[in-house]
Amino acid sequence: MCGRFTFIANPDEVMQEFDLSEPLDFPIRYNIAPTQDVFVVIHDGEQNRAGTMKWGLVPSWSKDPAIGSKMINARVETADQKPSFKRLMERRRCLIVADSFYEWKKGKDGKQPMRISLEGRKLFAFAGLWDRWKQGDEERVTCTILTKEANEFMSSIHNRMPVILPKDAEEAWLARDIKKASDMKDFILQLPDDDMTAYEISSHVNNPRYDDEHCIASLI
Repeated sequence: MCGRFTFIANPDEVMQEFDLSEPLDFPIRYNIAPTQDVFVVIHDGEQNRAGTMKWGLVPSWSKDPAIGSKMINARVETADQKPSFKRLMERRRCLIVADSFYEWKKGKDGKQPMRISLEGRKLFAFAGLWDRWKQGDEERVTCTILTKEANEFMSSIHNRMPVILPKDAEEAWLARDIKKASDMKDFILQLPDDDMTAYEISSHVNNPRYDDEHCIASLI
């Protein structure tokens, strides 16, 4: 799964990396947690647009928005079959921007938090799905991160990992043309993985109230 991540970048870097025409001010975040705002890129049919969404999907048909806290991830292997995700796989795909994510590695002394990033790429995007929920005067725009079986590198840390799109796959994922959900699943599962790197960090990151540089400080 993916339950925490970071977004440490300046607006110019983000605009260049994701072909954005207008800057969007988003604070540096060292410990983004579920139900919080995340920086998201969609395509409006003409160009890429950026904004914020709440992390934790609330399907448009849901009666209770509290379901979002339980839907921070979607398994790509079955997303094309699930009512909450199938329609979104076809027409509401997004990029959720990050520069690293956290995972907890099981060991004999408990769970060791790790910070994982890509070698050679500072910024990257998780493959995401989004939806708009509205009830009366209340409206929420929310998203979820797709996950898949861990690759060779991640398997020593956790059995699942977020789907990180190769740079040359971002445009196809964002494209507004409607595709079969099963085709988009196959598209994701055949993508190669970028090389990854990881290091141990302190348990400071375990508390989502902490959002500072100490979260990413190496133990070594």
